[in-house]
Amino acid sequence: MAGRFPSPPVAWSVQSAAVGHLVIRHGCPLLGESSDNLDNGPVKAYVGVTDGEWYRFLAARPGLNEVNFWRPSSALAFRALSPGEPFFFKTHHPHNRVVGGGFFSGFAQLPVSEAWELLGQDNGLPSLEQMRERISRYRHQPIAAGEDPVIGCIFVRDTRFFPVGEEAGPPPRFASNIVQGKTYNLATDPDARYFEGLVFRLLGHRVEVDFTQPWHRPGPVYGDPRLAPRRLGQGTFKAAVHEAYRERCAITGSRIRPALQAAHILPLPKGGEHRLDNGLLLRSDVHTMFDRGYLGVNLDYELMVSPRLRTDFGDGDEFYAHTGRTITVPERIADRPNREFLGWHTTNVFKAS
Repeated sequence: MAGRFPSPPVAWSVQSAAVGHLVIRHGCPLLGESSDNLDNGPVKAYVGVTDGEWYRFLAARPGLNEVNFWRPSSALAFRALSPGEPFFFKTHHPHNRVVGGGFFSGFAQLPVSEAWELLGQDNGLPSLEQMRERISRYRHQPIAAGEDPVIGCIFVRDTRFFPVGEEAGPPPRFASNIVQGKTYNLATDPDARYFEGLVFRLLGHRVEVDFTQPWHRPGPVYGDPRLAPRRLGQGTFKAAVHEAYRERCAITGSRIRPALQAAHILPLPKGGEHRLDNGLLLRSDVHTMFDRGYLGVNLDYELMVSPRLRTDFGDGDEFYAHTGRTITVPERIADRPNREFLGWHTTNVFKAS
């Protein structure tokens, strides 16, 4: 039974990680980017040119939170923003209006099937088949049967679309020949006041914002949790955890992707958030045992196995044989499980006796 577990290394390099079709390049603000690696300069904003059908479909969806502002090609990573900075949607000329926006959550290069699995209709289309057709139209070439093209996924959380007739005017100095988008430095741009108004519209209230100061610090910024940069959207959280753990269960080392799940250490109902340091990638059965307290991880990232696993079920030898083994964790320290969250799980969930 003990031979079922490989001996995974403690940390994995994620500087240029390719997992199936999932590619995350660091050195730019991508999935799960930690505060240690963020650009701590002044706030930037990005205005992306959107497809009219995409935004109208999403604007009509109630309860929208996170969307995928996808690109049909995955050739270029999105490097313009750090997580938590504002991202706005602008229509093409001649409409040329800002129709909404949100806060950048992360970027990934994903097969279209995985993008659909993560966000479904929040990709901006009614079905996966229609999304494939739209990609084919933009690429000016058909997608072969069985082909799963890789697209660029820009995740935007806390999304809001402005009511029809209340769209904002065109951004300043946004040339009509810009086809993807433009970045603005809000600390030095002479038109920062324009974006201040847009941020207030996203939040639904005014806050005292100093765009010369970075937002890239822990906790809610300016009293609003939507401005907390470590907070990810749900889809981004799942993709970030899969990427950081290199598609490998942190406890068993299993690489069977359909069985792997992004687990929260501190559950959302208990005040947890979609943060990379609140996540573990676990095989589905291991996830269940972790959530029910039969497995735990101590502050040194060592596996703990409850004696209740044997007394309740008369089983668990494969886990007892590895008690005390260091689990696999991400390479970057800031991305590893937060010890405060692990302590909460040990105290409140783990069955120590």
